[in-house]
Amino acid sequence: QVQLVESGGGLVQAGGSLRLSCAASGTSFPINHMAWYRQAPGNQRGLVADITRRGSTNYADSVKGRFTISRDNAKNTVYLQMNSLKPEDTAVYYCNAGLIGMNYWGKGTLVTVSS
Repeated sequence: QVQLVESGGGLVQAGGSLRLSCAASGTSFPINHMAWYRQAPGNQRGLVADITRRGSTNYADSVKGRFTISRDNAKNTVYLQMNSLKPEDTAVYYCNAGLIGMNYWGKGTLVTVSS
């Protein structure tokens, strides 16, 4: 059973930085696609950034230039470096991974940005 465990969330002041990590376990197959989504109260879950196994990345317009997604294939881990955080970045951040035609989700980590 594939498991994704996020870490690194917390409370930060506007303008600050946080680094999220997500480690995948329970599989010996290569993980093709990894991504970070977020969901704020009352909103739908939306894509923040994603990255292919080869390192191609894609970002939501709202985080371009502030967030950086990266991954370590040897560790089956994906990271999200978040800089210049804004109160509107407050949300639960979820890790997502795709392999063998299946989609897996972590339980989420809360990021709160105070003004």
